[in-house]
Amino acid sequence: MNVLDQPLIAGTISVIAVIMAIGMIVIRSRAAKRPASVKKIILPPFFMSTGALMFLFPYFQISWLQVIEAMIVGVLFSILLIYTSNFEVKKNEIYLKPSKALAFILVGLLVIRVSFKSVLGQEISVGETSAMFFLLAFAMLVTWRIAMLIKFMKLKNQIA
Repeated sequence: MNVLDQPLIAGTISVIAVIMAIGMIVIRSRAAKRPASVKKIILPPFFMSTGALMFLFPYFQISWLQVIEAMIVGVLFSILLIYTSNFEVKKNEIYLKPSKALAFILVGLLVIRVSFKSVLGQEISVGETSAMFFLLAFAMLVTWRIAMLIKFMKLKNQIA
């Protein structure tokens, strides 16, 4: 048995995911206190993209069907985030409007992801599951950020 297939490692990965979700909630709430910018909207997907290096290792390689499935689910999950991410103008600057629903949505998405991971973990390896959830999260983030960028640019053009 591979060390990454052990339940302790899989549990640790889930705990890390919870910590990261909490961190994201804190970061998102702080971001609403500073003006938004194109850079702040588009950089997170670039930072996350470095995680794709995992696919260099055979343990994390998955089939094209799994890639497509993960990305479709990620795009679908992003709809809730897109719906709750809005901007407002204060003193001629654009701010992300704080959403009370955002924390609940992120926690809900995390619960769904951990549940899926528990179920899928019975059928596929931790490496495959990790790869699929990376792609799910990446597709969710990219879709969400593209929608945010479009909303931001429309509002910026209205101000100008």
